[in-house]
Amino acid sequence: MIDIKVPTVGESINEVTLLKWTKPDGAWVERDDVVAELESEKATFEINAEKAGILKQLAKENDSLKIGDIVCQIDETATKPEGQKADSPEPIAVKEKTENKAGTTATVVSVTNDIKASPVAAAIIADKKVNPQSITASGSGGRILKDDVLKAISNPAKIAFNGTELNSRNVRKEKMSNLRKTISRRLVESKNTTAMLTTFNEVDMGRIMDIRTKYKEKFKELHGVNLGFMSFFAKACAIALAEWPSVNASIDSDEITYHDYADISIAVSTPRGLTVPVMRNVESMSMADVEKKVVELAGKARDNKLTMEELTGGTFTITNGGVFGSLMSTPIINLPQSAILGMHKIQERPMVVSGQVVVRSMMYLALSYDHRIIDGRESVSFLVRVKELLENPELLLFGKDPVKTLLEV
Repeated sequence: MIDIKVPTVGESINEVTLLKWTKPDGAWVERDDVVAELESEKATFEINAEKAGILKQLAKENDSLKIGDIVCQIDETATKPEGQKADSPEPIAVKEKTENKAGTTATVVSVTNDIKASPVAAAIIADKKVNPQSITASGSGGRILKDDVLKAISNPAKIAFNGTELNSRNVRKEKMSNLRKTISRRLVESKNTTAMLTTFNEVDMGRIMDIRTKYKEKFKELHGVNLGFMSFFAKACAIALAEWPSVNASIDSDEITYHDYADISIAVSTPRGLTVPVMRNVESMSMADVEKKVVELAGKARDNKLTMEELTGGTFTITNGGVFGSLMSTPIINLPQSAILGMHKIQERPMVVSGQVVVRSMMYLALSYDHRIIDGRESVSFLVRVKELLENPELLLFGKDPVKTLLEV
């Protein structure tokens, strides 16, 4: 037997959680096959089979394990079963034959693994996007019938929580994941150890939206990636950070560490919690480079493939609550950084321009900052500079007004 142990994943990490087994107990695995996914307080990682053989699981999903604990064993002396496939995908839908009272057979469609519905009921569920969990089944064997679905649709104001019935008093408890524990600890630490203030401004996004409309197809054709808003914000912040270095600094004991580069973290929401991967040297990246990196990091975050290096070392953070519809918020500083920029929803609002009321596509911006290191003048000036760069995207080319540069003013 070969012991597969929890590997060392970081100097400060002593415990991990077994998220899930990717191979069942007793299954044949090939060398280097991924057998399980583990979660530390900072990232998710995989463990692989060191030899081909039969897998013997020694831990359960959601178990907490110490570094060096044995997760599973592999019997490398076992013989590979004939005809065994590497993967056995589960069917999305299964059709079965059931006998009704008249003695004839009727097709039953499995909507999910645990819920069965007649073909008509399944069609209505799919068409009306009804949650099967909210339907009370009256058919034999827990089968959902047409009348059951229609009854649920006719009472739309009566909502049952997922997996429960109407008038339920059910209470559920789930163990907090290591990632969620870390998020909780760091947010409380940030609130308790920084002198955090937030300053607000608003930006007219019209010019950027016009540029995206005009060049989005050509940009994607040339660079293979969509032209989004993040590249404009990241480049604007990189320029402003160079001009206001305290916003890009951090406190280390009784010293201030200044960074002569912009490693910008981007907050990405995943089903397991918030992750903040880092884009390195944004000041040296092109717009296409930023967009490609955003897609890469967001994809890795969703698939839990981010490395420790990609999650550490940022000097400034950008978070976008606008994708969820947030109009205004006060983001919390991502320690040990000293500031974070919050983007929000773009909304058409009446604005006064040259004495006339006109409709503009506006976004509120929020900069939360640590007042121990960043003064009000610096924070407000930084945000005003970001606003200027976004409302005049041509300034992103080299940070200066072409006419002012020409006139040397």
